[in-house]
Amino acid sequence: MASTPQTTPDDRGRGSSRDDRPDLATEVFLAHRNLLFTVAYEMLGSAADAEDVLQETWLRWAGVDLGTVREQRAYLVRITTRQALTRLRTLGRRRESYVGPWLPEPLLTSPDVAEDVELADSVSMAMMLVLETLTPTERAVFVLREVFDLAYDEIAEAVDKSPAAVRQIAHRARAHVAARRPRGVVSAAETRYALDAFQRAAETGDLQSLLDILAPDVVLLGDGGGIKQAIPRPIVGADKVASVLVAGLGRIADTASLRPAQVNGYPALVLRLDGEIDTVVAVRIDDGLITGLYAVRNPEKLSHMQRETTLRR
Repeated sequence: MASTPQTTPDDRGRGSSRDDRPDLATEVFLAHRNLLFTVAYEMLGSAADAEDVLQETWLRWAGVDLGTVREQRAYLVRITTRQALTRLRTLGRRRESYVGPWLPEPLLTSPDVAEDVELADSVSMAMMLVLETLTPTERAVFVLREVFDLAYDEIAEAVDKSPAAVRQIAHRARAHVAARRPRGVVSAAETRYALDAFQRAAETGDLQSLLDILAPDVVLLGDGGGIKQAIPRPIVGADKVASVLVAGLGRIADTASLRPAQVNGYPALVLRLDGEIDTVVAVRIDDGLITGLYAVRNPEKLSHMQRETTLRR
């Protein structure tokens, strides 16, 4: 897993000039850094890869003659999108050999992300998995149009397509997402209620209480990445999912703790073993019932659970 790049300026003033004031290129990059990270993360589903894209964006931005740039935000988004598209195509080949189910990298998000309902919905684990079913270009167009409200001509420059082609791609991507996304926007309160019930049932081993909040066709996905033991394939059905959860949590009850956290804009649960983060559990909810359970155990995907990540549109 890639680490945070060291050549990208951050709020501590990296990339500043000799009088310790950031130069103009650095100031502009820092002003849009959280936005650019959000664009890259939504396209890639990986915070580490998004950080790498930001590094590549900065290297290209640092060499630009700012006098020729009319719209700095759009220019930076265009660089980021192109770099993310290149990386996304590479990641597609890498994920073909991934051990077990692949899940997006969870982020411990700041409270203001949850306050922006559209942003929270776009980065939820459920939506990130839906975005995985799009082609790279469809994903870029959908994210830039539906989440960041960019004009079609701006998107066209970012993905090297004509505005007319981008409109067609956007229409196709919207239809694809609409058929697969959760049915209606789920409030944080609904998610919290379902998770509270799930936590109580899991901690007490009450199988019936667990069954009461699981949809009949609920799907459990576990991502260990071949590093941590996880279920090797999706488990489908309330009875099977509940039995697996009760049995698994029962074996570690003496050393485990389940605590709520804000993950990807929504409430989630963090399982700790002996005080260390072991698993992040996010959910998808439809009509008040849990239809998807996403358990990320791969330790290489848990580094962004140590501190809050700020996302911006």
